[in-house]
Amino acid sequence: MEVNTSQMLKGLLEACVLKIISKEDMYGYEITENLSNYGLNMVAQGTIYPLLLKLEKENLLTSYLKDSQDGPPRKYYKITTDGLKYTDEFSLIWKKLSMSINNIIN
Repeated sequence: MEVNTSQMLKGLLEACVLKIISKEDMYGYEITENLSNYGLNMVAQGTIYPLLLKLEKENLLTSYLKDSQDGPPRKYYKITTDGLKYTDEFSLIWKKLSMSINNIIN
C-alpha cells in the first residue's frame, strides 16, 4: 500500500496557506512559490485557487485587486481576524498532535 501524500497534505494545506498569508498579503502564484520554498513543491496552482475561494467564503481571508507592473491587476489575499484565530488554534493542536505522532513513529 502506497502512502497518499496529497491526501495527508489536504487537511494541513489550509493552515499552511493562512499562516503564509498572515506574514504579508499575497497573490495566488506567490502563495504557491512560498509553499514550494518550504518544501511543499507538490502543491499545484490548480489546488491553491479553489482553496483560497473556500477560505474567503469561510471569512478566513479577504481579497482585493492591486495594480501590477507585469500586466492586469492581481488578486491579493489578506488574512482576517477569524483567520488569525484559526491559525493560532491550529498551531496549538498541531504541536500536540505532531508530538504524539512523532512519539508513535519513533
